[in-house]
Amino acid sequence: MDGDFQTNFLRVASGIKDRPALVLNADYRPLSYYPLSLWPWQDAVKAAWLDRVDIVAEYKEVVRSPSTVIRIPSVVVLKDYVKPQKRVAFTRFNLFLRDNFRCQYCGAKGDLTFDHVVPRAAGGITSWENVVAACSPCNLRKGAKSLKQAGLTLQLAPRAPDPAFLHNIGRKFPPNHLHDSWLDFLYWDAELEA
Repeated sequence: MDGDFQTNFLRVASGIKDRPALVLNADYRPLSYYPLSLWPWQDAVKAAWLDRVDIVAEYKEVVRSPSTVIRIPSVVVLKDYVKPQKRVAFTRFNLFLRDNFRCQYCGAKGDLTFDHVVPRAAGGITSWENVVAACSPCNLRKGAKSLKQAGLTLQLAPRAPDPAFLHNIGRKFPPNHLHDSWLDFLYWDAELEA
C-alpha cells in the first residue's frame, strides 16, 4: 500500500507542460526580445480569465475545469499599454547584450567577463562609458594597464545604450524555439514567405 501512495498531487496533461505564451504589449510588439517576453501557460490562462489580455493565437491543447474548457493561449496581448523603460539598468547581462556578446578588444565570443577601460586603480569608474565586455585572455593581458600600455584597441567606444538600442540588438538572438504562431509578431532577421 505504501508503494501506491502518490506524492505528486499536481497533474499536468501530457503535451502542455512546455507551452509558453508570447506576451505582446498593447501595440502588438513583444515587451522584450532578449529574453523574449514569455509567460507560462498557467499565467496566460489566468490573465485571460481575469480579462487582462486578449488571446490572439492558441495551441491545440486545452485545459479543463469542472465547468470550463480553455484552449491554451500561445500569443496574448496586454489590454493596457506598458510604457517602455526610459533608462537601461547597468547589469552584466545588459552590458554583454550592448557589446553583442563579444570581447571588445579581440571580437571573441564565449567566456566573457567585463573590463574597466580606464582601470579602477587609475581612477576609472564603473559606468557604461568605462566598462566593456572582454574575454579572459584580453582581460588578463590588459590588467591594470591603459589600452596603450597593453597594446589593445577597442572595437567600439563604450556608451550608455538606450532601451530601443538594446531591444533591436536582442532581436539578433532568437530563442532556440519559436512557435509558428509567434512568427507574425516577431521580426527576426529572416526572409519572409511571399
